[in-house]
Amino acid sequence: MDLSDGVVRLRPLRRSDGAAWERLRRENHAWLSRWEATSPDPRSRRPTFGQYVREQARAARRGLGYSFGVEVQGELVGHLTISAVTLGSLRGAAIGYWIGQRWAGRGLTPRAVALASDFCFLELGLHRVEINIRPENRPSLRVVDKLGFRDEGLRQRYLHIDGVWCDHRSFALTREEIGSGLVARLAARAGSAG
Repeated sequence: MDLSDGVVRLRPLRRSDGAAWERLRRENHAWLSRWEATSPDPRSRRPTFGQYVREQARAARRGLGYSFGVEVQGELVGHLTISAVTLGSLRGAAIGYWIGQRWAGRGLTPRAVALASDFCFLELGLHRVEINIRPENRPSLRVVDKLGFRDEGLRQRYLHIDGVWCDHRSFALTREEIGSGLVARLAARAGSAG
């Protein structure tokens, strides 16, 4: 399934994306490494790109999570995941994302997160979406601010990153807070600013 607002396209990663993915990751290693979760188990190994794509496709078929390449004008520029999809009395999920440094600051990440959030709320019927961000990650803090996510406080030593357990701020929205959706909210903000 593809999601698009006419500028940003979210689509499932394919094995054929491997070379572009690896190049994007390599070019942005310094930009991304200080934010990305790692395993505290020194014996663990990251899956190959092909293994990752297969795992994510299996999770999507089961409705447990979704992994999207972020595209602009046909170029892979980042990645977004919807994880920990939970139904039952919670009906929630978490969104994580990254974008290549040369694409940052152009308003693309808020668009991608708005598309994914609307998918969660309006397509999957979820009630709550959360995003967890390191307190010093100013670009990500701007994303949740633009979209109106509510700050729910600090989660101490929440994720393991580069050998250390790091604090994160937790931000969330519920279905009652999104009105006609976050894509529409961003468009209205852009219209009122122009």
